[in-house]
Amino acid sequence: MPDKLELFGIKTPLIEPGDDMGGVLISSIRESGMTIMDDDIVVLAESAVATAEGRLFDLNDVEVGKKASELGLKYAVDPREMELILGECDEIIGGVPGAVLTITKGNLSPNAGIDGSNAPPDCVVLLPEDPASSADRIRKQLEEAFGCRLGVVVGDSRTQPMRLGCVGIALGCSGLRPVEDARGSKDLFGKELTITSKATADNLVSAAQLIMGEAGEGIPAVVVRGLDGIADENCEIPIFSKDECMYYSNISH
Repeated sequence: MPDKLELFGIKTPLIEPGDDMGGVLISSIRESGMTIMDDDIVVLAESAVATAEGRLFDLNDVEVGKKASELGLKYAVDPREMELILGECDEIIGGVPGAVLTITKGNLSPNAGIDGSNAPPDCVVLLPEDPASSADRIRKQLEEAFGCRLGVVVGDSRTQPMRLGCVGIALGCSGLRPVEDARGSKDLFGKELTITSKATADNLVSAAQLIMGEAGEGIPAVVVRGLDGIADENCEIPIFSKDECMYYSNISH
């Protein structure tokens, strides 16, 4: 394991719908005077990727149905946003004033990951339709431009049960192993680990968000350097079933 990691934020112009996210990154990296090296990991904010892919929606264009109106009133969520949530999520579990808890693309998330921050007034950004494909496309663009082998993670922020504040979560990966199986390794006292897995991609997103921020910093990408040995073509992020999940299986009954 590395004893030192370096993180470099990449400032870009404001991302607009229809932008070529990979092209914007390549130009911004070159203009910053830095480059990309073998085994670098590029962490991208999902909101920037989604905006470029046309996932920015004007709430004034949303037609609200009866169910969205009822749930919006129940949970104090704008019914126009609730209509979008219903269209995006697999299931609504419950909620608190201002947010509903959903399962979306196999993940627990508030409001199906839909967010109004870093979006124009009366607009929201939906999650990328296929974050893994987005990561793969951008990785190939960066590798071709800089002539190196690297990984790309599209990440978001999530709250943790019973905790205030957000941590990072990987939505899609390309070119790296998102979870490291630590079973069989020994702890400080020689005991063998039997269930531990390291959420490498999630941890990378959390680290990157310290630089990205959550507001108007204008840093939608962070290069992480020094984490060697995780390159992999098997980039699928493992997800528990609802019955296997410790949180869901206990709160849903």
